[in-house]
Amino acid sequence: MSRIKECFDRLNGLGRKALIPYITAGDSTPALTVPMMHAMVEAGADIIELGIPFSDPMADGPVIQLACERALSHGVTLADVLSMVSEFRKRDNQTPVVLMGYLNPIEMMGYEPFAERAAAAGVDGVLTVDLPPEEADTLGGYLEKNRIDTIFLVAPTTTAERIRSVCSKASGYIYYVSLKGVTGSATLDTDAVAERISLMRSITDLPLGVGFGIRDGDSAARVSQCADGVVVGSVLVDQIASHQQNPDNAIAGVSSILREMRAAMDQLNR
Repeated sequence: MSRIKECFDRLNGLGRKALIPYITAGDSTPALTVPMMHAMVEAGADIIELGIPFSDPMADGPVIQLACERALSHGVTLADVLSMVSEFRKRDNQTPVVLMGYLNPIEMMGYEPFAERAAAAGVDGVLTVDLPPEEADTLGGYLEKNRIDTIFLVAPTTTAERIRSVCSKASGYIYYVSLKGVTGSATLDTDAVAERISLMRSITDLPLGVGFGIRDGDSAARVSQCADGVVVGSVLVDQIASHQQNPDNAIAGVSSILREMRAAMDQLNR
């Protein structure tokens, strides 16, 4: 059983929902990433999404664009990201790690070498934002061979027919983008999210994670009432940006936000 499935099964048995924080690997310095990952787990994270720095993150808003720029200014590569996961695994062999990013760095490394190196590092899932399911068979085949889940995005505008197509190629969980637009958007209609999640549940048995627009304990708790997982990114990356000169403060800020979200989610789903 994959770490991701094991995680969702365990949480479901406890009546809890997954808290899934995102940070960009190498932001604001490469030395911060692994300690931040451990701190997020201690603060209540169940799955970690680790962003692969890329020069043109087209689905992301200014906050994560700047995080990629900071990481790239330190020369952080996909190989470095895999090394960070390997380092994380020396202390934590339970928390699932999902790499999130764009296809170019993976193509540069090569699909098969990437899948093999990711598996060796301890990666559990890969979400490639700009790789549609129609073109994902080659990479997906190598990931499946190495027991790594292939995770896809579903948008508010995605039709039911398209959702079926996406879900037929997916494993691990589905990431539902709750808003039209880029990461960091601020308006979240939880009633609309619940309606779309209900539709998706009629199509797939995969766990459903919801991201975009989740910024505090209240929004995380409200989304957790209909979703299996809550994905939070920009508000955490904002904390890292605000404390570039003091990594301890960055870790404290991120941890505080996650603890608030964890407590609010557990309280509402108790």
